[in-house]
Amino acid sequence: MNRNKREKEYYSIDVGDSTFTVLKRYQNLRPIGSGAQGIVCSAYDHVLERNVAIKKLSRPFQNQTHAKRAYRELVLMKCVNHKNVRLVFLCLCLSVCVYLVMELMDANLCQVIQMELDHERLSYLLYQMLCGIKHLHAAGIIHRDLKPSNIVVKSDCTLKILDFGLARTAATGLLMTPYVVTRYYRAPEVILGMGYQANDIDQWNKVIEQLGTPSQEFMLKLNQSVRTYVENRPRYAGYSFEKLFPDVLFPADSDHNKLKASQARDLLSKMLVIDASKRISVDEALQHPYINVWFDPSEVEAPPPAITDKQLDEREHTVEEWKELIYKEVLDWEERTKNGVIRGQPASLG
Repeated sequence: MNRNKREKEYYSIDVGDSTFTVLKRYQNLRPIGSGAQGIVCSAYDHVLERNVAIKKLSRPFQNQTHAKRAYRELVLMKCVNHKNVRLVFLCLCLSVCVYLVMELMDANLCQVIQMELDHERLSYLLYQMLCGIKHLHAAGIIHRDLKPSNIVVKSDCTLKILDFGLARTAATGLLMTPYVVTRYYRAPEVILGMGYQANDIDQWNKVIEQLGTPSQEFMLKLNQSVRTYVENRPRYAGYSFEKLFPDVLFPADSDHNKLKASQARDLLSKMLVIDASKRISVDEALQHPYINVWFDPSEVEAPPPAITDKQLDEREHTVEEWKELIYKEVLDWEERTKNGVIRGQPASLG
């Protein structure tokens, strides 16, 4: 089917401040979120007879960087094969827009963390995040923008990681700029790899005020200019984790799974470590007493994503060439898809 004939199957509708052009099977579009990478609305899919989420990528063909980002997101999302990484049902590509149709979730983590959650739910959400991250890391995929708004949850407490527009593959030989990482979620090693802008100094100060000035062993790992800067900052003793995270911040201890505030605090103390070489790994965290009550080998050891494009991050093309590559990816996606379930991937839990 040629593009002109295909585009007759679409219609346009204003959703919030944006115009969505989608297949006629999608009706009742409602805005549910927006960010730097795109705008998301809910819709009813009359073919699947279910509610879905539709993400309109932000200006995918504005320039080569945006086009490459859109292509990368499509390729990486086609590779994932895990229940805790968001599954895309269908891709749509028109002359100037790219849309991803996905499972509709109930809330993102920004909203969930405002609720009063018991230890079982907190622990289970953490477990699922770690499973999803392990799955991505198994293929060398670095998300680079993990934050509450990029983690979504359903009412039954199932969780999925989304938004791969800024992801990279670890195999790349290119320098990966840290500026894309949302400020408040930058790891210490990311902050120290940046220039000395006012925001970065402020963020670093907040880290060491809470955790204390790092050891001389850590300082010796820094390049000379960064080390000089860090060593010349005021020295802080930091606070104990009992002071940073007192019992009052946690739910009551669980009788069912024997989960306790002390276990949650211990896990935090191992995660919030300035020196990345001493920080708990994903595998170690999955074995932590606060997490391993949920351990399921089929989830933790799921087959890693298979990235077919080994030069994904090194490729360079014109905008028109990227557009053609994206369109081919969309056609391939449609070929692999039947009734909204992608062959070779698990069916949605929705």
